[in-house]
Amino acid sequence: MVIQRRHPIGGRDLRPIDQIDDLHPIDQIDLDVGRDVMGKVRETIGERAMVQEDASGNTPVVFVTRMLPGHLNPGSPLDRLSQSFNVDIWPDENPPTAEEFRKKLRTASAVVTTIAETVDDKALEDASHLKVVAQLGVGYDNIDVALCNSKGIFVTNTPDVVTDATADLTWALLLGATRRIKEANDAIRTSNWGPWHPSWMLGQSIKGKTLGIVGPGRIGQAVAERAQGFQMKILYHGTRPKDAFPGSFSSLEGLLSGSDFVSVHLPLNASTTEYCDRSFFGAMKPTGIFINTGRGGLVNQPDLHYALTNNVITAAALDVTTPEPLAATHELMMLPNCIITPHIGSATHEARLEMANMAVDSIIEALQGRTPATKVTL
Repeated sequence: MVIQRRHPIGGRDLRPIDQIDDLHPIDQIDLDVGRDVMGKVRETIGERAMVQEDASGNTPVVFVTRMLPGHLNPGSPLDRLSQSFNVDIWPDENPPTAEEFRKKLRTASAVVTTIAETVDDKALEDASHLKVVAQLGVGYDNIDVALCNSKGIFVTNTPDVVTDATADLTWALLLGATRRIKEANDAIRTSNWGPWHPSWMLGQSIKGKTLGIVGPGRIGQAVAERAQGFQMKILYHGTRPKDAFPGSFSSLEGLLSGSDFVSVHLPLNASTTEYCDRSFFGAMKPTGIFINTGRGGLVNQPDLHYALTNNVITAAALDVTTPEPLAATHELMMLPNCIITPHIGSATHEARLEMANMAVDSIIEALQGRTPATKVTL
């Protein structure tokens, strides 16, 4: 789907949002949230005359690999892009193949990517117009940032805006695993809900227990702050102590052996790939519960399966896996003590709309010849 550049005023639907009666319900929710960013949108509209044409004198093309929140409604991120650029939106629910992606980049001046696209030497082989890769998310392990930098291509991401949503989901997973929510729900659905029994489906209490945070970044800190409401003791492990972190700095070994719950919030890179392996799980308490909302590649999944099936740890809760999506027949999917959600850490209307607007901001900045505020630096 290609949307030709619209006139900054005449191309817009100027009806007030509450008078537009042809919105889907999800669009209306997105637009309700979008009212908070309309001030920024108006500022952007005022800057549109500054957008430069490409070397051929044509309006720049922005390739968007997924339909964004707000769809094409007035004030949405895609509407903002279409005021200044030709917007090429990938029409399918499934991502483009590597070859399809490469072909799209041949004519694109900017691209909005997700973790499903790989930006490497093959993808960039013919991307002579490309000036910015705007990643819809915090992590960018799917992008060769050094290569992009060498070609003069900005890489941007969406920091901060996913923090609260991901921290909330981390707690949803922790509580779900602790109180055996999946097992209890499965018992109902398989007609195994019998008479009340004092020792059936027992979980663990959270109050007063110890939470270990591996990776005390923004999300790790938000998870720790929520733990204070449960009067938990908090240990954290990182490269160095942090003054403002609500917990005690610990060695990894001390954290694993001393925590009832271990939540991992590391970036995925060469030094953290399969960071959570057999020795990692072996150092945890047998009653320990493992949570990962970072990246699937942080975990050696066969080792996790061994730990869960041999009483090395009690349970696990994952929002990320390798690969994604994970096959329904995967060995981890068969375990009653392993909760898996389909990478929904940032999946709130508020977070996703803000992510999309941040990506749009970075594209507008880059194509106006400015350095994007959210440029990724190595």
